Amino acid sequence: ADQTTKVKGMFVHPGQIAQVVRRHPEITRARLVVDNPELNDRMTLMCEVAGGGSEALAEAITASIRELTKLRGEVAFLPAGALANDGKVIDDVRTYA
Repeated sequence: ADQTTKVKGMFVHPGQIAQVVRRHPEITRARLVVDNPELNDRMTLMCEVAGGGSEALAEAITASIRELTKLRGEVAFLPAGALANDGKVIDDVRTYA
């Protein structure tokens, strides 16, 4: 299934997320989670990083997300093995009440 999703009027494609990951070899696995707290779309790139992440790495990844998607995104670091190995690159968990 195509995991392309629309965030704030812009399409975000799995290939764009793969490009972000390729730019940062510290990332072993990543998943973009799109949610909407208070109905505001938010993107967070969940990154498995060996040895944990740093503020400098978070800033670099954030810049790559912005450059490649034209959208602001947040970065969260997770320990290796935290993300399911299910092939999902983009997980849209937005709810509309």
